[in-house]
Amino acid sequence: MERGDGETMTTSLQRLLPLFERERARAEAMVLATVVHTAGPTYTKPGAQMLISGSGEYAGLLSGGCLEGDLSERAKRVLADGAAEIVRYDMRSSDDLLFGLGSGCEGAMEILLQRIEAATTWQPLRRLAEAWAARRSQRLLLIVRAGGGSSATAGAGIFLADGEPFGALSPATVDALHHFAARLPAGQENRLLAQALPGTDLLVLDQSAPPRVLLLGAGPDALPVAQLVTFLGWSLTVVDHRSHYAQAKRFERADSVLDGGAAALSELLQLGDTAFDASIVMSHHLLTDLAYLRVLATSEIPYVGLLGPASRRDRLLRELGTTAAARLQPRLRAPVGLDLGAAAPEAIALAIVAEIQGFLAGDATGRPLSMLNDAASCVPPAAVPAVGNPAMGERA
Repeated sequence: MERGDGETMTTSLQRLLPLFERERARAEAMVLATVVHTAGPTYTKPGAQMLISGSGEYAGLLSGGCLEGDLSERAKRVLADGAAEIVRYDMRSSDDLLFGLGSGCEGAMEILLQRIEAATTWQPLRRLAEAWAARRSQRLLLIVRAGGGSSATAGAGIFLADGEPFGALSPATVDALHHFAARLPAGQENRLLAQALPGTDLLVLDQSAPPRVLLLGAGPDALPVAQLVTFLGWSLTVVDHRSHYAQAKRFERADSVLDGGAAALSELLQLGDTAFDASIVMSHHLLTDLAYLRVLATSEIPYVGLLGPASRRDRLLRELGTTAAARLQPRLRAPVGLDLGAAAPEAIALAIVAEIQGFLAGDATGRPLSMLNDAASCVPPAAVPAVGNPAMGERA
């Protein structure tokens, strides 16, 4: 479903990282493309990013694959002279066959292209990548457009956690950004702030930490669940009571794989430095699942999925006891997963991960998109302001 402006980052940063690390090792400059504004329904929203190498290779998607080629061509000019550029695409025209059909739902987008290189310590992508790898959130103010005598430079900005500046900024501009940042409300989502400073448009860019998922059970049918979770870029911790299943080599992309069952889970949660967003209980062993549920009942994990039929769920809740069951039930999804008619392990995994995605999204309905009100996904052209001519770029 297409959503309006004000989303958190809509593209998983992990898709950019292999290209970033490869080109950085070669000391080759790159172009970072960031969606700064959209009007109407578009494939991605403000904060989505794409990385383009000097050869034109790119990572990340900002459209359905149509705009990326054009952006790669425009990136050559940014690489050549280092000047940031804003590219505007308006796909709302009825005769715009190329971009209208290629980018999702005929909206309009503004995209900032900026050169990143060793001379500027690869910012802002280096710190975004470091935060992603450390499973931390990162927030920054990015200068999108500067004019009217402003000394600001498009593509520069500050990180909000510590105020560290990046890019070419005068001391006066850094101070102005610090003062502006101090007045920002907590939880501000990705949003373009026109004329936030005199002659300067800013983008508040909020990169959320990857969701953290607990997979309690490491049997053969847990493997496709793990593969889908890590494919989405989520953080995964696997726990099992069977040593031959709790093997890191079986879950190569997991952050950690723990042997020890419920005791290991209890110790993990007592550490207090890991806040999990979802847990999935699927050991296929009744007493082990019961032990997992006892530990989860004392936790604050907001989503607890339990594999198995309703009769098994009811038995486990009875054996938990009234107090533990009462703490757990408001968060319990059992049987876990969406009704997709799944039978094979891979399809069951899809149903489970799809339900977690909907839960994490908060306002997702889980209904087929074709059944949703069109007004929720496609804003009529007359209701949004013009952003510019199709495929017309301008210097920032």
